[in-house]
Amino acid sequence: MLMNRRENFRKTVLFEDPECLTVDLGGNPLSSMEGRSMENLAEFLGYDVPTQNMEFGKSKRIDERILQYFDIDTRSVGKILRPLNSSYRRVSDVEYFDEWGIKRVFTGKYWEHASTPLKGATLSDLDQYPFPDPNSIDEEELDEIEKQAADLYENTDYVICGEHPIYGVFELGCWLCGFEDYLTKMALDTDFIKKFSEIILNYQMIVIEKYYKRIGKYIHYTSSGDDFATQNGLFMSPQMFKDLIKPYLAQRINHTKKYTDAYFLHHSCGSVYPIIQDLIDCGVEILNPIQTKARDMDAERLSTSFGGKIVFHGGIDTQEILPFGTKEQIQGEAVRVVNTLWRNGGYIAATTHNIQEDVPPENIVTLFETLKSIKNIQNKIKKNGYNER
Repeated sequence: MLMNRRENFRKTVLFEDPECLTVDLGGNPLSSMEGRSMENLAEFLGYDVPTQNMEFGKSKRIDERILQYFDIDTRSVGKILRPLNSSYRRVSDVEYFDEWGIKRVFTGKYWEHASTPLKGATLSDLDQYPFPDPNSIDEEELDEIEKQAADLYENTDYVICGEHPIYGVFELGCWLCGFEDYLTKMALDTDFIKKFSEIILNYQMIVIEKYYKRIGKYIHYTSSGDDFATQNGLFMSPQMFKDLIKPYLAQRINHTKKYTDAYFLHHSCGSVYPIIQDLIDCGVEILNPIQTKARDMDAERLSTSFGGKIVFHGGIDTQEILPFGTKEQIQGEAVRVVNTLWRNGGYIAATTHNIQEDVPPENIVTLFETLKSIKNIQNKIKKNGYNER
């Protein structure tokens, strides 16, 4: 008898020769669908799905019929939490100020940040800034998230992700100060960076306790997101990462682990190869999105350097192959990535970040039907007693 999804996932993360792939679509906020991509796919499959217009930081839930059609193993609960006592203010349907005081403007497909309220700020300015109050998190909102998590845990066999309730220290700094200003401060004003990071870490600690005390026992993995790199390299030197980011990420993960046994996934786009060992040191167990078009992030290199040390999540290209590839190219890429990154487990199949509107729905179907076929083949091999790589 074949094991259930959760046992299969556990063996995948522990490199214990699971029976087949764990396949993810929308099982965390970094493997979902953007714009009208889900609606386009639903129409292609013959489903009627209303448009979801989400604010920044809120992930779209994939229609359950789509997930079941592709035999997706993961489901997601939770979201970025917004304290009741904060700077949040809605201006119109296309403009609002978020809880951090950053102006967000909808540009037709995405919510872009349109202000940098801490640009040019000094140490003393940090004392005066109206940061959101983590102690004012809405308990009724937590009640609802806990209820959803418990229902999935008790009534399904899906692998459950508790989406991260907080942003990362580095990305918040870049949004609040502007990338140029914050990166300059990392080089020239480390006192500001450390004080800012302590403020954000203290906020994270309170939210983490409130959130994971509620859902920690119901989830199998959790996520965090903080982009440390561009397509061609890190935003900062590896040593600056070690000195100014790594300590805070490590404390965040360590604090999360106090309230849940869930495995920890971290998302960073771009070429993070030089700091993957640092992420492992911090407690990251699953690395997303494996942006294979970025420098040094090809699947072969990652498998050789870090296979068996960290679980890879993603890796199927959304920049060129998925939007523009032929059916044969998409099938070939899916097989290649699985064959390269799978080492007695150690790989969760997904795309390299959220699927965008420019991806034809038939290409999405090709990808996930290919992954479903791979799972079925692996299951047959296991059932008949053959060894599988």
